[in-house]
Amino acid sequence: MKNIVLIGFMGTGKTSTGRLLAGRLNRPFIDVDKKIEHETGLAISDIFQLYGEDHFRQIEREVISRVARYTNTVIATGGGVVLKQENMVRLKNTGVIVSLMASLEIILERTARPGIRPLLDCEDRAERVAKLFQDRASLYMKADYTIDTSCMSPQQVTERIIVFLREGGHLRGRS
Repeated sequence: MKNIVLIGFMGTGKTSTGRLLAGRLNRPFIDVDKKIEHETGLAISDIFQLYGEDHFRQIEREVISRVARYTNTVIATGGGVVLKQENMVRLKNTGVIVSLMASLEIILERTARPGIRPLLDCEDRAERVAKLFQDRASLYMKADYTIDTSCMSPQQVTERIIVFLREGGHLRGRS
Protein backbone atom coordinates (compact mmCIF):
# COMPACT_ATOMS: atom_id res chain seq x y z
CA MET A 1 0.00 0.00 0.00
CA LYS A 2 1.13 3.51 -0.76
CA ASN A 3 2.15 5.97 1.91
CA ILE A 4 -0.07 8.93 2.69
CA VAL A 5 2.12 12.03 2.73
CA LEU A 6 0.89 15.25 4.33
CA ILE A 7 2.49 18.46 3.07
CA GLY A 8 1.59 22.07 3.76
CA PHE A 9 2.65 25.29 5.41
CA MET A 10 3.45 25.51 9.11
CA GLY A 11 0.33 25.44 11.26
CA THR A 12 -1.96 23.72 8.77
CA GLY A 13 -2.37 20.63 10.95
CA LYS A 14 -0.05 18.06 9.38
CA THR A 15 1.09 16.49 12.63
CA SER A 16 -2.24 16.40 14.46
CA THR A 17 -4.09 15.18 11.37
CA GLY A 18 -1.34 12.68 10.58
CA ARG A 19 -1.55 11.09 14.02
CA LEU A 20 -5.33 10.78 13.78
CA LEU A 21 -5.21 9.47 10.22
CA ALA A 22 -2.59 6.85 11.10
CA GLY A 23 -4.69 5.73 14.05
CA ARG A 24 -7.87 5.47 11.99
CA LEU A 25 -6.11 3.51 9.24
CA ASN A 26 -4.03 1.43 11.65
CA ARG A 27 -0.80 2.55 9.97
CA PRO A 28 2.52 3.72 11.37
CA PHE A 29 2.99 7.49 11.68
CA ILE A 30 6.21 9.37 10.97
CA ASP A 31 6.64 13.09 11.67
CA VAL A 32 9.72 14.05 9.64
CA ASP A 33 10.65 16.98 11.90
CA LYS A 34 10.42 14.78 15.01
CA LYS A 35 12.52 12.13 13.26
CA ILE A 36 15.17 14.77 12.48
CA GLU A 37 15.16 15.92 16.10
CA HIS A 38 15.48 12.34 17.33
CA GLU A 39 18.32 11.48 14.95
CA THR A 40 20.31 14.67 15.56
CA GLY A 41 19.54 15.06 19.25
CA LEU A 42 18.72 18.71 18.53
CA ALA A 43 15.51 20.71 18.28
CA ILE A 44 14.77 22.05 14.79
CA SER A 45 15.20 25.59 16.14
CA ASP A 46 18.68 24.65 17.46
CA ILE A 47 19.71 23.17 14.10
CA PHE A 48 18.68 26.41 12.39
CA GLN A 49 20.44 28.56 14.97
CA LEU A 50 23.68 26.55 15.11
CA TYR A 51 24.05 25.44 11.50
CA GLY A 52 21.57 27.40 9.37
CA GLU A 53 18.69 26.53 7.09
CA ASP A 54 20.84 24.98 4.34
CA HIS A 55 22.22 22.42 6.78
CA PHE A 56 18.73 21.63 8.04
CA ARG A 57 17.47 21.15 4.46
CA GLN A 58 20.31 18.69 3.80
CA ILE A 59 19.37 16.63 6.87
CA GLU A 60 15.72 16.83 5.82
CA ARG A 61 16.63 15.57 2.33
CA GLU A 62 18.47 12.58 3.80
CA VAL A 63 15.58 11.70 6.11
CA ILE A 64 13.06 12.05 3.27
CA SER A 65 15.14 9.71 1.10
CA ARG A 66 14.78 7.05 3.81
CA VAL A 67 11.15 7.53 4.86
CA ALA A 68 9.99 7.67 1.24
CA ARG A 69 11.01 3.99 1.00
CA TYR A 70 8.51 3.02 3.71
CA THR A 71 5.19 1.50 2.73
CA ASN A 72 1.72 1.82 4.20
CA THR A 73 2.82 4.73 6.43
CA VAL A 74 1.33 8.15 7.17
CA ILE A 75 4.11 10.74 6.83
CA ALA A 76 3.83 14.35 8.02
CA THR A 77 6.51 16.51 6.46
CA GLY A 78 7.94 19.87 7.43
CA GLY A 79 6.53 22.91 5.69
CA GLY A 80 9.64 23.44 3.55
CA VAL A 81 9.90 19.91 2.16
CA VAL A 82 8.41 21.19 -1.11
CA LEU A 83 11.40 23.47 -1.69
CA LYS A 84 13.47 20.54 -3.00
CA GLN A 85 11.91 18.87 -6.02
CA GLU A 86 13.97 15.76 -5.24
CA ASN A 87 12.04 15.38 -1.96
CA MET A 88 8.69 15.58 -3.69
CA VAL A 89 9.65 13.14 -6.45
CA ARG A 90 10.73 10.58 -3.84
CA LEU A 91 7.59 11.05 -1.75
CA LYS A 92 5.31 10.93 -4.80
CA ASN A 93 6.90 7.70 -6.09
CA THR A 94 5.70 5.79 -3.03
CA GLY A 95 2.83 7.90 -1.77
CA VAL A 96 -0.33 9.86 -2.25
CA ILE A 97 0.40 13.53 -1.56
CA VAL A 98 -2.22 15.43 0.47
CA SER A 99 -1.69 19.16 0.91
CA LEU A 100 -3.17 20.89 3.95
CA MET A 101 -3.80 24.59 3.45
CA ALA A 102 -5.10 27.37 5.72
CA SER A 103 -5.67 31.09 5.51
CA LEU A 104 -2.82 33.41 6.49
CA GLU A 105 -4.83 34.61 9.49
CA ILE A 106 -5.28 31.07 10.78
CA ILE A 107 -1.61 30.23 10.16
CA LEU A 108 -0.53 33.30 12.12
CA GLU A 109 -2.83 32.29 14.98
CA ARG A 110 -1.69 28.66 15.01
CA THR A 111 2.04 29.52 14.82
CA ALA A 112 2.04 32.33 17.38
CA ARG A 113 4.13 30.59 20.05
CA PRO A 114 7.73 31.88 19.82
CA GLY A 115 10.78 29.63 19.73
CA ILE A 116 9.08 26.71 17.98
CA ARG A 117 9.32 27.72 14.32
CA PRO A 118 12.72 29.22 13.55
CA LEU A 119 11.71 30.74 10.23
CA LEU A 120 9.04 32.77 12.04
CA ASP A 121 11.17 34.07 14.91
CA CYS A 122 11.57 37.55 13.49
CA GLU A 123 10.31 41.09 14.03
CA ASP A 124 7.56 41.17 11.42
CA ARG A 125 6.16 37.68 11.65
CA ALA A 126 3.04 38.47 9.60
CA GLU A 127 5.13 39.76 6.70
CA ARG A 128 7.45 36.75 6.92
CA VAL A 129 4.54 34.28 6.92
CA ALA A 130 2.93 36.03 3.93
CA LYS A 131 6.21 35.93 1.95
CA LEU A 132 7.00 32.29 2.74
CA PHE A 133 3.41 31.27 2.03
CA GLN A 134 3.42 33.10 -1.30
CA ASP A 135 6.75 31.51 -2.27
CA ARG A 136 5.50 28.00 -1.50
CA ALA A 137 1.78 28.09 -2.39
CA SER A 138 2.17 26.85 -5.97
CA LEU A 139 4.36 23.97 -4.75
CA TYR A 140 1.72 22.85 -2.25
CA MET A 141 -0.92 22.92 -4.99
CA LYS A 142 0.88 20.16 -6.93
CA ALA A 143 -0.50 17.59 -4.47
CA ASP A 144 -2.92 14.82 -5.39
CA TYR A 145 -5.47 16.35 -3.04
CA THR A 146 -5.69 19.72 -1.29
CA ILE A 147 -7.84 20.54 1.69
CA ASP A 148 -8.36 23.88 3.48
CA THR A 149 -8.09 23.22 7.22
CA SER A 150 -8.89 26.80 8.28
CA CYS A 151 -12.32 26.05 9.71
CA MET A 152 -11.97 22.34 10.36
CA SER A 153 -10.85 20.24 13.29
CA PRO A 154 -8.16 17.60 12.74
CA GLN A 155 -10.94 14.98 13.04
CA GLN A 156 -12.90 16.63 10.21
CA VAL A 157 -9.77 16.90 8.07
CA THR A 158 -9.04 13.22 8.71
CA GLU A 159 -12.55 12.27 7.59
CA ARG A 160 -12.20 14.29 4.38
CA ILE A 161 -8.86 12.65 3.59
CA ILE A 162 -10.31 9.17 4.17
CA VAL A 163 -13.21 9.94 1.80
CA PHE A 164 -10.73 11.16 -0.85
CA LEU A 165 -8.53 8.07 -0.43
CA ARG A 166 -11.49 5.71 -0.59
CA GLU A 167 -12.99 7.43 -3.66
CA GLY A 168 -9.58 7.40 -5.37
CA GLY A 169 -9.17 3.67 -4.78
CA HIS A 170 -6.28 4.15 -2.34
CA LEU A 171 -8.12 2.42 0.54
CA ARG A 172 -9.92 -0.86 0.76
CA GLY A 173 -12.17 -2.14 3.51
CA ARG A 174 -13.40 -0.25 6.55
CA SER A 175 -11.65 2.71 8.19
